[in-house]
Amino acid sequence: MNTEIKGVHVEITDQIRDFVDKKMQRLDFAKEYLIDLLFHFSQEKSLYKLEANINFRWGHSIHVGEEGFDILEGIDKLFDKMELKISKEKKRVQEHKGPGHDWEP
Repeated sequence: MNTEIKGVHVEITDQIRDFVDKKMQRLDFAKEYLIDLLFHFSQEKSLYKLEANINFRWGHSIHVGEEGFDILEGIDKLFDKMELKISKEKKRVQEHKGPGHDWEP
């Protein structure tokens, strides 16, 4: 899984990278389904805008966003949303039944 963190008007410090790496462990349940995680952090005045693009191996992608005044708290909330969205997508794909599944010889 590729992970990329970009900052616009935000310096991506080692503390932020370590915090994101620590939170990535929450997504271990879906590691084999994910190809890319792209994070985009920006700051406008005192408000942080945190966004993540998640690309799945079957070609579907999800966009998740969060805003907050504290970047670490915002990252935590962003990962809450990501975990929920990824588990919903994983469940949707696992329950998918195509036209050949009811065939009996």
